[in-house]
Amino acid sequence: MRALAGLLAAWLLLTGSLAQADGPIARVGPVGITVSDVDRSARFFEQVLDFERVSEVEIAGAEHERLAGVFPLRARVVRLRLGEEELELSEYLAPRGRPMPADSRGNDLWFQHVAIVVSDMTRAYARLRAADVEHASSGPQRLPDWNPVAAGIEAFYFRDPDGHFLEVIHFPVGKGDPRWQRGGDRLFLGIDHTAITVADTETSLRFYRDVLGLTVAGTSENHGSEQEHLNAVFGARLRITTLRAPRGPGIELLEYLSPAGGRARPTDARANDLLHWQTDLVTPRLAALEREPALARASWISPGRVALPTGELGFREGWSIADPDGHVLRLRDAKAR
Repeated sequence: MRALAGLLAAWLLLTGSLAQADGPIARVGPVGITVSDVDRSARFFEQVLDFERVSEVEIAGAEHERLAGVFPLRARVVRLRLGEEELELSEYLAPRGRPMPADSRGNDLWFQHVAIVVSDMTRAYARLRAADVEHASSGPQRLPDWNPVAAGIEAFYFRDPDGHFLEVIHFPVGKGDPRWQRGGDRLFLGIDHTAITVADTETSLRFYRDVLGLTVAGTSENHGSEQEHLNAVFGARLRITTLRAPRGPGIELLEYLSPAGGRARPTDARANDLLHWQTDLVTPRLAALEREPALARASWISPGRVALPTGELGFREGWSIADPDGHVLRLRDAKAR
């Protein structure tokens, strides 16, 4: 994976043919998580975080095996919605994968989470405490006023039943998407972004911005006691870059300037392992992206573009690929089910 990432980084320095103002990615999402018990996980998101169930299907067969890079495959997939955003929970009935590494940390390069926007952090934290969630932060943190980009934002990390990291985040007036200020009486509003830890921001930008055409929407450098307690990483100093498509949650790049030593994603990790996340990128230019030289030299999970004639997952063509750090992306067409 490291060798492929290096090759990709070198190639991306030479090409940016798809980096256009109207980039090829129309929407980000849903974000997918592999879980050990989809009924338990769906109840958690529904009862604790107010998600609503959209669909449930069971998938199997050669097409899904090629798409996910897992053989033989049978999985139950539940789609959940909060506001305008969706999560996709997948339980692999066969083959079962490995559990989440018990010592996962925020600076490990397999780290990913979704940031769920709340209208009131005090009420949200009380709800999470009542549900006896596992803390990943020491408690909600208010980011300091010396950091003008993040000042006043409140955030808290916790874990779902399988140990995946999740975040609740509250934006004060003037920060974040204005729609987060129009939540009315709702407590949980939607997903603002999915965050991924990366080894090198510039390498990731050449992939997400220059090849996939996502737009940089904001940057920040965060450090200090509040950041350490939020990430549960002593000495945390992060370079944060948010990218966005025209629709859907952002993709937030987290580069730990310190401490060094975050572990790489295991080279043998697969979609049925519980550390697995995937982020859908919806594009009307799927065939053109498949021919893009920079992506052809990247780390493919699918053997190529895969047709899903019955459209159980809400699309009819797609393929899976890993970014320079191994985070999985599922590029898919824009066709409705």
